[in-house]
Amino acid sequence: MNELLKYVQQQTAREISSFDFFKPGDNLSVTYKIIEGDKEREQTFRGTVIQIKGTGVTKTFTVRKISHGVGVERIFPFNGPTLVKVENLQKGRVRRARLFYLRAAIGKAARVREKKFVKKQDTALKGLKRKNNWSWDSEKKFG
Repeated sequence: MNELLKYVQQQTAREISSFDFFKPGDNLSVTYKIIEGDKEREQTFRGTVIQIKGTGVTKTFTVRKISHGVGVERIFPFNGPTLVKVENLQKGRVRRARLFYLRAAIGKAARVREKKFVKKQDTALKGLKRKNNWSWDSEKKFG
């Protein structure tokens, strides 16, 4: 019975490698299909990922945004047929996997800081003082 369930899950699973990689704390733009009667259109939901939950076919992620002062959360399944595109807009700097504390935060406290990537220093310049790394050293300025 278990093997049958696994087989069905593999057949219905979707290729999610086309989506940008993201983790909790990242700012996403999720485009999904909305079907209204016989019409079909795409809509974008922009917000912060507060959790990723589940495994396999049942894996979901929750995105939260503030709309007109009200917090709005939406749960998207990774394997949902309505999911069109997931774009990572900004990497977030967080230290937990579940960001439920954002629900109680208001204003600037509800923001997640951006993860900054620092460029490694050239090995030839390693150990030298900062003033020697500037293009305008004292000899050029006063010489």
